[in-house]
Amino acid sequence: MSFTSVLPGTAPRPTGRRARTGASLAAALLLSAALTGCANSAQAGSGAIQASGSTTVAPVASDAAEALKAKGLNITVATQGGSAGGISQLGTGQIDIALSSKPLSDKDRETYPGTKFVATQIGADAVGVIITKEVADGGVKGLTKAQAAGLFEGRITNWKEVGGPDLPVFVYDKEPGRGTREVLDKFLYGKGEPPAPPQSANYAIVGGNLETRNKLESTRGSVAPLSTGFVEGRAGLVAVPLEGVAPTLENVASGTYPMTRPLYMITNGEPKGDVKQYVDYILSAEGQKLLPKHGYLTREQMGL
Repeated sequence: MSFTSVLPGTAPRPTGRRARTGASLAAALLLSAALTGCANSAQAGSGAIQASGSTTVAPVASDAAEALKAKGLNITVATQGGSAGGISQLGTGQIDIALSSKPLSDKDRETYPGTKFVATQIGADAVGVIITKEVADGGVKGLTKAQAAGLFEGRITNWKEVGGPDLPVFVYDKEPGRGTREVLDKFLYGKGEPPAPPQSANYAIVGGNLETRNKLESTRGSVAPLSTGFVEGRAGLVAVPLEGVAPTLENVASGTYPMTRPLYMITNGEPKGDVKQYVDYILSAEGQKLLPKHGYLTREQMGL
């Protein structure tokens, strides 16, 4: 079993939602071509279960894969392309399970009409607006929706504008197709279209959760959307309350916190054989213990 995180470098700035969508589709096509050989090998009967996608779901999937090695299951967990990449790979028959931190969309189903997507929710997670401790200690104790929008749109350029220190804001935005960014967009804009990303030297696009966390920890005055599970125990980072509500487990479970998302394992048709054994393990009492380990909520905590 291997847990391989492929973290892309900083991407060129898109010029709007259409550019984001185009970049996502292009990435999916490139990913499809690059992994065809690997997929053919897996389809040929290598015996290995191939799971790929969300960097949020991957730690749980990886831990479960390790636990099942003793039972003879060979499971490879990777994170190419985030949630959108996993869905794309499943849709083109390259993997057995897509790991996703966003729900399937009508567009996903339309793009891959030959795939019978079946999503199994394994738990839930909170997306936080993460700032540095320096900024929090300097006076930023929470953000309104309008303030968060101003930061990510590049209209608020200094933390003193929201009660913080006299320090420039540096925004790390998630790349297209990431479940994290979709949750943030839904919170900020509902069903509306977000504006074009700012043309600023203090704005950059990042990929997975680990890359995002590393950028936040190494850049003064930075802010980014990130799974709150990835900042637990990181003394230099703070998940700020939004609209006065902190991303605690209680607030996430009750639905009070506004940026909560389900975590999925998605298959082509109902899980069968070894794939079913893998999914069932994560749904079991033993497997569900893996979620709190990474700062996520179990199905029981979410009332499922």
